Amino acid sequence: MTETNDQIQSSDIPAASDVPAAAEGQQDRRGGRGEGRGDRKGGRGRDNRRGQERDSEWQERVVQIRRVSKTVKGGKKMSFRAIVVVGNEKGQVGVGVGKAGDVIGAVRKGVADGKKHLVKVPLTRHSSIPTLGNGRDGAASVLIRPAAPGTGVIAGGSIRTVLELAGIKNVLAKRLGSKTPLNNARAAMDALAGLRTHKETAKERGISLEQIYS
Repeated sequence: MTETNDQIQSSDIPAASDVPAAAEGQQDRRGGRGEGRGDRKGGRGRDNRRGQERDSEWQERVVQIRRVSKTVKGGKKMSFRAIVVVGNEKGQVGVGVGKAGDVIGAVRKGVADGKKHLVKVPLTRHSSIPTLGNGRDGAASVLIRPAAPGTGVIAGGSIRTVLELAGIKNVLAKRLGSKTPLNNARAAMDALAGLRTHKETAKERGISLEQIYS
């Protein structure tokens, strides 16, 4: 598959929040028709409401949408590729990629793919990371450092989106190498996946927590 250099204008890109909202509207209509049946058949309407509450915890942001092409027998088949970051701002974040013939379908697939590749991030009481983190994906390399309260998120591009949706509010990050948004996002995910708390480090080394700080 070869990707063209054509990028969609920002005015043509729907917000990721718009896609789940449309999906939730469809679920509401379906739930409205099935709610009465659910009461008769065991409460399916209550299960739908629980699923919507779980989905409402997640936030989605579109990082990039590009028009790509695939060479087939009859010529070139055009489609859209969407890079989406999904997180609950409570220590869970994921990066997904979706491809479809339309932008809405690509974003929806990206959200589903991001929820399949979630990473649990250890957070400190000051909403920072416990230790230094290094991540790499392809030619992209990312360095992430913990920061004092009040520092904010010092990062740019797709790395900033990943850190914010993970719930990190005080951190320093530096992009090294490639500028590709997808590689940088995955490199940030690799750095966050490798983080360990001091308690976990002490347990792995077989020493006490006091020896870590000494």
